[in-house]
Amino acid sequence: MPDFLVPIALVVALALLIPRRWMSGTKMRPFAVRVLFLATLAVIVRYLMWRFTETLPVPGTGWAEATFAWFLIVVESLIWFDTAVLFLMLSRRRYNTDAATAGETRLRQTNPRDLPKVDIFIATYNEDLEVLEKTIAGAIALDWPKDRFTVYVLDDGKRDWLKSYCAQKSIEYFTRDNNDHAKAGNINAAIARTENPYFMVLDADFVPQQNFLYRAMGLFEDERVGIVQIPHNFYNADPMQNNLGLRKVMPDDQRLFFDAIMVGRDGWDAAFCCGSNSITRRTAMEAIGGGLPTGSITEDMLLTLALLRKGYVTRYLNERLAVGLAPESLSAMYVQRARWARGAIQMLYLRDGPLGPGLKLRHRLMFLPLTWIVQPFMVIATILTPIICLWTGWSPLATASAQEILSLQVPAMLATLATLRLVAPKSFFPLASTVHSALHAPRILPTVITTLIKPHGHAFQVTPKGSAAGGGGIDRTMIFWPIALILVAALGLYVNSDIDSRIVLDNGQIPILAFWTVISMILLSIVQAVAVSPHTEQREERFEFNQPCTIATKANESLTAQVETLSLAGARIGLQDETQVPPNIRWLLVDIPEIGSIAANVIKHKGLQIEVSFHLPTGEQRDHLMRILFTMGRDNSTQAEGSIALALLSSIFTTNETSTPSRTPSTEPPPWLAKSMRERLSD
Repeated sequence: MPDFLVPIALVVALALLIPRRWMSGTKMRPFAVRVLFLATLAVIVRYLMWRFTETLPVPGTGWAEATFAWFLIVVESLIWFDTAVLFLMLSRRRYNTDAATAGETRLRQTNPRDLPKVDIFIATYNEDLEVLEKTIAGAIALDWPKDRFTVYVLDDGKRDWLKSYCAQKSIEYFTRDNNDHAKAGNINAAIARTENPYFMVLDADFVPQQNFLYRAMGLFEDERVGIVQIPHNFYNADPMQNNLGLRKVMPDDQRLFFDAIMVGRDGWDAAFCCGSNSITRRTAMEAIGGGLPTGSITEDMLLTLALLRKGYVTRYLNERLAVGLAPESLSAMYVQRARWARGAIQMLYLRDGPLGPGLKLRHRLMFLPLTWIVQPFMVIATILTPIICLWTGWSPLATASAQEILSLQVPAMLATLATLRLVAPKSFFPLASTVHSALHAPRILPTVITTLIKPHGHAFQVTPKGSAAGGGGIDRTMIFWPIALILVAALGLYVNSDIDSRIVLDNGQIPILAFWTVISMILLSIVQAVAVSPHTEQREERFEFNQPCTIATKANESLTAQVETLSLAGARIGLQDETQVPPNIRWLLVDIPEIGSIAANVIKHKGLQIEVSFHLPTGEQRDHLMRILFTMGRDNSTQAEGSIALALLSSIFTTNETSTPSRTPSTEPPPWLAKSMRERLSD
């Protein structure tokens, strides 16, 4: 066996000896994971010892090449340190499902009058009714005694239509005189006006499942628990899933954080509040002054740090108890991630942040925003380094031979990626993670730099939702820059392929740089594919439904059919015989069990399938449909199917199809259908 394969072979052999069921999930064996981490760290340390003793710039190196080399050393050192902290997090995981089940059993056996009262805060600023109505319907439908919780809509947009809507739904509506401190100030104003012993915070787009409170409230039996946090799950595709057409193949990009990292953080009592989907003990809030800290725009993380200093922990329940909107466009995603990066960095400058007094060392380490600071530099450096070396003749590792790189650096990188795949097999996918980082690194980097220089005084930006998020389009920046870099890289390879024009003089470096350059070009090509958002006419998310229904094409005539997919806006209906419905039919009466009769405009009819748009105004039937779709545990998420890497590579050569144009919906049902609807409503 070649020497350079020995270290990685040892790690792989160790991984094969450990049963896979011991590496992740609730059956994880901490000692097995730690042994694997220690073996991987040994390979990394072996590489770093060589890196810091043999590859530093030598005397006489030009200032430009030396600056380049030292920049790579600093970025790489910080990345390896951040990796070590990640390994530490994942080495001890806490699963609270059994405790939640015991708590739910106890609470359901408790006299309803003795259950704690909860205030439900729905924080909103500029979201449309199509976003808010689902969250409000879900909050009203919570499976908890109705006299033991109160729903409040906290409107920082001061919208009269929303005030009227809340009155129709018999829920409370709060606003305030100003918008100081954005979301944190909005919630603090509500805390000051309410008094129940617990309060739950929902962002405008997150719909709680009906059993949310029964599953989460039992964890407060531990007096140390100040906050119970539920993960962010989504009912729509994120921009990368959507733009590449890989919803059925690739999970959303936040699964590694919520399904692995937060579980690990909880094992160290370092889980943190993520804003939405959290319940807070009011006495814990009073212990830190009665409100959320406002020194950072990520007030949720700062809240957890403040509570840690008072002896309270945030407990994480990794269950799908609320569903919300992933960013609906690339521009919305950029806004969201830039805000997260800025808020995390702002905490470094605060006495209440991770560097302030009163915290344990592990909490300081785990709340450092190193990932946000270093990752953009690392991704950009990874892509640009081979191109720079091809055109300058510099070496990415001064004085290193190709054999040393293959035997020391490559095993450290491969061992790290393989280990993370083993311990987070359903949420960590190296190529997908790298593409996503490359997509938003150029957008986040300016935010990182400006916040490090000037941490405060920047405008707060809410993540656009609904119609404000925008739809299909092209991110031209992430189209043209990759094109330019791919052309420069290809030309660099061409120049160095000829002995007479070669810039890189070390023959051993050429194959490594060529391979690295090709990988960078492939990565940039996938980024370009993600940067093109397909146009779609579909506004509401569709769920697999697969239930029988009846449809009427005229008065007193009906036939049996099947609802295949269902949304608030319409459905796809499967027919038993395509001749049952005339090809030119425009309106149907669709009767779905447990939902009732809905007037439906036919917008597409092809073969055995009919696409319909519902004529379903605001009212109890619409609310009932929302509850069925969004609050009863329907899982519209993705379980990884097939090779994600292969699917990403194929996206370079394929185009994500846009929706087929449909008929323009008619505005009003025909007389027979309107009469039928009136008769059914009167019944």
